[in-house]
Amino acid sequence: KKKGKQTPAQNLWNRFVKYDDRILAFLEHPDIPFDNNQAERDIRMAKVKQKVSGTFRSKKGAESFCQIRSFMSTMKKQKQSVLQAIGQVIETGTVPWDSTTS
Repeated sequence: KKKGKQTPAQNLWNRFVKYDDRILAFLEHPDIPFDNNQAERDIRMAKVKQKVSGTFRSKKGAESFCQIRSFMSTMKKQKQSVLQAIGQVIETGTVPWDSTTS
């Protein structure tokens, strides 16, 4: 006898049973993020700026915005003060990279 199509709830349950060790891994391992949306969060500000102002005025402006946002995101991921890092770049011209994370 041919099986009928499963309901979305049954499909969800089957995937939970199959991948339960992966789904809840973040509970036992704090280094595993709760979700995998970091890339989406990283580009969110660019999309918000685009939505508010319509677009960037120039390619150079878009590139500068992305470089600054990338720098800020990296400093946050390395648990460094964004303001202090920007201050260091302005004062010394050096970037406070954490070489242990690369």
